[in-house]
Amino acid sequence: MSTLPDLDPVIRVTAMPGDANPYGDIFGGWLMGQMDLAAGSVASRHSGGRAVTIAVEGMKFHAPVLVGDEVSVYAQLVRVGTTSMTIEVEAWRRARHVEDATKVTQARFVFVATDKDRKPRTVPPMAGQAEALQD
Repeated sequence: MSTLPDLDPVIRVTAMPGDANPYGDIFGGWLMGQMDLAAGSVASRHSGGRAVTIAVEGMKFHAPVLVGDEVSVYAQLVRVGTTSMTIEVEAWRRARHVEDATKVTQARFVFVATDKDRKPRTVPPMAGQAEALQD
């Protein structure tokens, strides 16, 4: 059994009927969207402004999410380049009336910080990192 990440979730939301297929399973695209929102929040906070998704790596679905499940999305900055940021993201589900949680998916999201003209801009290094890595 997996262990919940040792950090606060960036997003916590209830999966609703409009997010599901006819069998009651939540669409993978909806879940991926929640993960992108969480990663984007981390990227924007770190870069101090606009950041856009440029890649999603290693998306794996481990278990379904059902209508009514509480979905918690955890996101953590793991790498910073000159203009890019890589965020490790996990989504966990919890049925409404129990405490046990299950990891349902994970992926790495890569963002690039952009300026007002939507051109790449430099981002600060991660805490403890002497200088930004080459993108």
